[in-house]
Amino acid sequence: MQNNPAFQILYPSTKKVPIVISVPHCGTQFPKEMKGSFKQELIKFPDDTDWFVDRLYDFASELGITMIRSEYSRWVIDLNRDPESKPLYTDGRIITDLVPKTTFTGKPLYQNGEPDENEVQRRIEKYYKPYHQKLEELLAEIKSEFGKVLLWEAHSIREFVPTIHPDKFPDLILGDADETSASKDLISIALKNLGNSSYQLSHNSPFKGGHITRKFGDPENGVHALQLEMTKVKYMDDGEVNYDEDRAGKMRGILRSTFEELIRSLS
Repeated sequence: MQNNPAFQILYPSTKKVPIVISVPHCGTQFPKEMKGSFKQELIKFPDDTDWFVDRLYDFASELGITMIRSEYSRWVIDLNRDPESKPLYTDGRIITDLVPKTTFTGKPLYQNGEPDENEVQRRIEKYYKPYHQKLEELLAEIKSEFGKVLLWEAHSIREFVPTIHPDKFPDLILGDADETSASKDLISIALKNLGNSSYQLSHNSPFKGGHITRKFGDPENGVHALQLEMTKVKYMDDGEVNYDEDRAGKMRGILRSTFEELIRSLS
């Protein structure tokens, strides 16, 4: 494991395979210098966190997969947004900013005044760029070694977030930027294996992959990227607060078998 203020790297414990898992929204920490500016009742439990997703995928190391995960909350800066805040979707849904000012449900995050442009740029330099630069470095290293690499963006979301989507989300949502961020073969393998379960699976709807998937996915040059969004209730309790070992165990089984097939294909 390699430590950095913005991220952690978990390296394989066995023979390396050409897959990197990125978990940009599991962080819960807040830098000391800005902690006091947030509403304290909110940061005690930063609700928009992709809770326990790194734990859900902690089998990755024994399969030879490299993982990078965030340390800081997405409320500090959202690592899966365009640095120039270009919108990911234009269908009217509410999407929080690169440096969010509100929660997903519209609650203001700050006690007195929001970050100005200088503060946004400071956070980009200190927290955003290091994660993206390290991810780019990992992908380049593995592609150089294997000739190809798959980036898997691991995410989760509450089952129901009406400000984003009027209905409950499907259990699993595979995104590939409308089949442009990965090869059709890898997309097909992921869909087949994720679909071979009791979970409701959707493809590119209502999420088709965030900024990281779209930025790094370049299948023509051997860099493939897929995003998997899942509802938290499928591995957490009904209140989407605590990790549920039974639910998580079932989900981990599907994820692991999917990666085993992807590894075979990439080999």
